[in-house]
Amino acid sequence: MREIILMNVTGDDKPGLTASLTNILAQYEVIILDIGQAVIHDYLSLGILVEIPSKHSSSSILKDLLFQAHKLEIQIRFSAIDAENYKGWIAKNGHHRLIVTILGRTLMAEQISGVATAIAKSKLNIDIITNLSGSVSKPSELNPKACIQLAVSGKIHDSKQLHYRLLKISEETGIDISFHIDNIYRHARKLVIFDMDSTLIKCEVIDELSKYAGVGAQVAQITQSAMNGEIDFKKSFCQRVALLKGIKEEVLAEVAEKLELTEGTEQVIMTLKKLGYKIGIISGGLDYFGNYLQSKLGLDYVFTNSIEINDGEITGNVNGEIIDGPKKAEILKTIATVENISLQQTIAVGDGSNDLPMLSIAGLGIAFHAKNIVKENADKFISSVGLDGLLYLMGISEKESQTYFPID
Repeated sequence: MREIILMNVTGDDKPGLTASLTNILAQYEVIILDIGQAVIHDYLSLGILVEIPSKHSSSSILKDLLFQAHKLEIQIRFSAIDAENYKGWIAKNGHHRLIVTILGRTLMAEQISGVATAIAKSKLNIDIITNLSGSVSKPSELNPKACIQLAVSGKIHDSKQLHYRLLKISEETGIDISFHIDNIYRHARKLVIFDMDSTLIKCEVIDELSKYAGVGAQVAQITQSAMNGEIDFKKSFCQRVALLKGIKEEVLAEVAEKLELTEGTEQVIMTLKKLGYKIGIISGGLDYFGNYLQSKLGLDYVFTNSIEINDGEITGNVNGEIIDGPKKAEILKTIATVENISLQQTIAVGDGSNDLPMLSIAGLGIAFHAKNIVKENADKFISSVGLDGLLYLMGISEKESQTYFPID
């Protein structure tokens, strides 16, 4: 008769512990069906699901394991698993695994409890919890970040309901909660595309230019309406550019020099470049500033809008086709084709409603400090930390980023 036993090992971690236990199992030709281990502050939790060969007695094996556990000063517990339970375990692991990322400046028990409760209400189970931010950040630190990643199993019956549960927790507690299906593409992304204004940089460039023409409030209002999806982007762009008429060309350089990169931009760009990613901008902003950032950050692609300049002044007219939401998605598809990759291997990051088309087709679409309409339609979002929070959503830990790609 097939005998399956679950071993749970706990205690102070020490070198050679796993080797000593599996050596005993090897002597009895035991089959390992599953194994998992976690160490938190030098305290070990090890689980091993084993199948005992019929020619060996389980009592002899367990006796030897208990004796070894005593020598190692650890605790070991055994549970017999019947065939039906084992079949259920196999069936459960056949479902898609969901990756849930919880990200904030600090993480409180209340926040994690809320997420765990939402997951349980969706009849899903948390299998693995990984701390991506290393040591817990303290509120006194400059730009602290805390992030844990949950590997969740089970069948999602209503993903929209789970999304709204997590979004509500996010709004109530001030943390970011994102989820996506764990599939083969998760570790095979190759292209990252950013929106420019209010994403790679802190401001809306047209708003900054408008201040020089004395129409700052008027342009800012149009910009906000466009980003919220209240008016057509192309129409809003033409309206805003028309209000810039008469601004001297040298003002563009003056504004460019004052641009502030969003928190974490340099870290995320440097890390992605060293990992071999292609990086680009697809923006409804202005080409002068897109080209400026391309030179400054070493980007591979820049697609932006062009405005007419004659005799050293902005004329208020637009050159060529305007890049709006659908055009952003079209350009993303074109770049993926040029790079000979699947859309599932792309990442898109943006904040406005005109970013939604490209966020929706990218393998990983992330709403960054986004307008409400964008957050409501995106499963992945970053609102509490800087742009380097993207690395966490990609599964790159703080330790890995700072060890291999430190900023000088």
